[in-house]
Amino acid sequence: KLSEILAPFRERFFLTGELNTPVADVAQKLEELEERYADGRITHLDGISVDYDDWHFNVRPSNTEPLLRLNLEANSEELLERKRDEVLEVIRS
Repeated sequence: KLSEILAPFRERFFLTGELNTPVADVAQKLEELEERYADGRITHLDGISVDYDDWHFNVRPSNTEPLLRLNLEANSEELLERKRDEVLEVIRS
Protein backbone atom coordinates (compact mmCIF):
# COMPACT_ATOMS: atom_id res chain seq x y z
CA LYS A 1 0.00 0.00 0.00
CA LEU A 2 1.09 3.55 -0.67
CA SER A 3 0.39 4.48 2.95
CA GLU A 4 2.88 1.84 4.08
CA ILE A 5 5.52 3.12 1.68
CA LEU A 6 5.04 6.71 2.87
CA ALA A 7 4.87 5.90 6.60
CA PRO A 8 8.65 6.16 7.26
CA PHE A 9 8.72 9.58 5.57
CA ARG A 10 5.67 10.86 7.46
CA GLU A 11 7.38 9.90 10.72
CA ARG A 12 10.51 11.84 9.76
CA PHE A 13 9.13 14.87 7.87
CA PHE A 14 6.21 16.99 9.02
CA LEU A 15 3.97 18.91 6.59
CA THR A 16 1.37 21.62 7.09
CA GLY A 17 -0.61 20.88 3.98
CA GLU A 18 -1.81 23.94 2.07
CA LEU A 19 -2.88 26.87 4.29
CA ASN A 20 -4.78 29.62 2.45
CA THR A 21 -4.90 33.21 3.70
CA PRO A 22 -6.73 36.12 2.03
CA VAL A 23 -4.50 39.19 1.63
CA ALA A 24 -5.10 42.72 0.35
CA ASP A 25 -1.79 43.04 -1.53
CA VAL A 26 -0.27 39.78 -2.72
CA ALA A 27 2.90 41.34 -4.19
CA GLN A 28 3.61 43.29 -0.99
CA LYS A 29 3.29 40.19 1.19
CA LEU A 30 5.63 38.20 -1.07
CA GLU A 31 8.15 41.04 -0.81
CA GLU A 32 7.81 41.09 3.00
CA LEU A 33 8.43 37.35 3.13
CA GLU A 34 11.51 37.67 0.94
CA GLU A 35 12.92 40.41 3.19
CA ARG A 36 12.10 38.54 6.42
CA TYR A 37 13.68 35.27 5.23
CA ALA A 38 16.59 36.73 3.26
CA ASP A 39 18.99 34.49 5.21
CA GLY A 40 17.50 31.38 3.57
CA ARG A 41 18.03 30.00 0.07
CA ILE A 42 15.34 31.76 -1.98
CA THR A 43 13.87 30.72 -5.31
CA HIS A 44 10.99 32.19 -7.31
CA LEU A 45 9.82 29.28 -9.44
CA ASP A 46 6.23 29.40 -8.14
CA GLY A 47 5.75 32.29 -5.75
CA ILE A 48 8.57 32.31 -3.21
CA SER A 49 10.30 29.25 -1.79
CA VAL A 50 12.76 29.51 1.09
CA ASP A 51 14.98 26.61 2.13
CA TYR A 52 16.86 26.06 5.36
CA ASP A 53 18.67 22.91 6.47
CA ASP A 54 15.84 21.68 8.73
CA TRP A 55 12.74 23.33 7.25
CA HIS A 56 11.44 25.02 4.12
CA PHE A 57 8.34 26.71 2.81
CA ASN A 58 6.64 27.88 -0.35
CA VAL A 59 4.13 30.71 -0.56
CA ARG A 60 2.38 31.19 -3.85
CA PRO A 61 -0.47 33.38 -4.98
CA SER A 62 -3.78 31.94 -6.08
CA ASN A 63 -4.53 32.41 -9.78
CA THR A 64 -8.21 33.09 -9.12
CA GLU A 65 -8.48 34.69 -5.65
CA PRO A 66 -6.61 37.38 -3.66
CA LEU A 67 -4.93 34.92 -1.32
CA LEU A 68 -1.61 33.27 -0.58
CA ARG A 69 -1.10 29.54 -0.23
CA LEU A 70 1.49 28.36 2.31
CA ASN A 71 3.06 24.90 2.33
CA LEU A 72 5.72 24.26 4.96
CA GLU A 73 7.78 21.20 5.87
CA ALA A 74 10.09 20.63 8.82
CA ASN A 75 12.18 17.90 10.45
CA SER A 76 10.18 18.00 13.70
CA GLU A 77 6.60 18.69 14.68
CA GLU A 78 7.70 21.40 17.15
CA LEU A 79 9.71 23.20 14.47
CA LEU A 80 6.84 22.87 12.01
CA GLU A 81 4.38 24.48 14.40
CA ARG A 82 6.76 27.29 15.37
CA LYS A 83 7.73 28.17 11.80
CA ARG A 84 4.16 27.80 10.52
CA ASP A 85 2.97 30.33 13.08
CA GLU A 86 5.90 32.63 12.31
CA VAL A 87 5.33 32.65 8.55
CA LEU A 88 1.56 33.02 8.95
CA GLU A 89 2.14 36.02 11.23
CA VAL A 90 4.04 37.75 8.40
CA ILE A 91 1.32 36.88 5.89
CA ARG A 92 -1.56 37.94 8.16
CA SER A 93 -0.06 41.12 9.61
